[in-house]
Amino acid sequence: MAEPVRPSEDALIARWFRPLATDPASFRLGDDCASLTPPPGADLVLKTDAVAAGIHFFADDPWDAVAAKALRVNLSDLAAKGARPLGYLLSLALPSDWRVEQMEAFAAGLGADQARFGVALWGGDTIRSPDGLVISITAIGAVPQGRMVRRGGARPGDRLYVSGTLGDAALGLMLRLDPDRAAAWGLTADERDHLLARYLLPEPRVALAPAILAHAGGAMDLSDGLVIDAGRMGRSSGVSIRIDAEAVPLSPAARRALNRAPELLRSILAGGDDYEILAAVPPEAATAFEHAAAAGAVAVTAIGNVGTPPTGSQDAGACGAVQEAETVTIVGLDDRPISIGAEGYRHF
Repeated sequence: MAEPVRPSEDALIARWFRPLATDPASFRLGDDCASLTPPPGADLVLKTDAVAAGIHFFADDPWDAVAAKALRVNLSDLAAKGARPLGYLLSLALPSDWRVEQMEAFAAGLGADQARFGVALWGGDTIRSPDGLVISITAIGAVPQGRMVRRGGARPGDRLYVSGTLGDAALGLMLRLDPDRAAAWGLTADERDHLLARYLLPEPRVALAPAILAHAGGAMDLSDGLVIDAGRMGRSSGVSIRIDAEAVPLSPAARRALNRAPELLRSILAGGDDYEILAAVPPEAATAFEHAAAAGAVAVTAIGNVGTPPTGSQDAGACGAVQEAETVTIVGLDDRPISIGAEGYRHF
């Protein structure tokens, strides 16, 4: 069979990526670098996340959705910092068997999300991948000078909020690996599709960024699971965190699955890929935060509170010696601790 004809790298850039480079900072991809002038009185917020076939998505997933996921996981981090997204850089490692129609879908997925979230492509690189598709995006946003909301800003007495619902992506991945679980969990077709979609295509809470900036002392996005990420916030802030398992917001699909299989609570609380926002808000700002979130049409739920540092705690340092479970306590209906452990997504 003849080798399919594919455009050269220059032709690939001109055909699919130059139309996405709508900001003057990119020079329409006609130079080796972009040049950015920050908005007056603003700091730049930079974030890089990579996604790879077989790790963050399935090799047969549609390329428009894969492109959107790669962009959205970065926009989620910017939102958690209270930043307004400006643009992004894209590094793309293509497998040797990529097809023109896949690249058409990839560019369309990016274009649709650029229009939705108000960003533009500023540049990047394309190379050949020895294995599957790999996408690395560096997203750049802006906050007023000195105002970026860090994960280490939680303080004792703060209320702990999450956006959206948790656990859908973890359950969606379980369904991808074993479709028969849908029947075992008693899911309707719509509920099954909801969970599958939440794994494939996260919803970055860009509209929540103004509320985070105005009212949260600390915030981060939940990419690796509530238990692990809450532990990271606690250690960075030098505090303990208490989470009420019954308060954690669930979609109707996740609630039905949990009712059928109570052991799923561990996956819901510790599974990754939610890309919701965890925010620590001073109690005096809680009502204003809730109103600001509602104004942005983003649901937020109080799931716990921030306490004093755990006894004998220490900074985890570069070696990560302190475990998440030492910082985070999950309690159930009887107000007694639930053993969840420090499970969640880890690259290594």
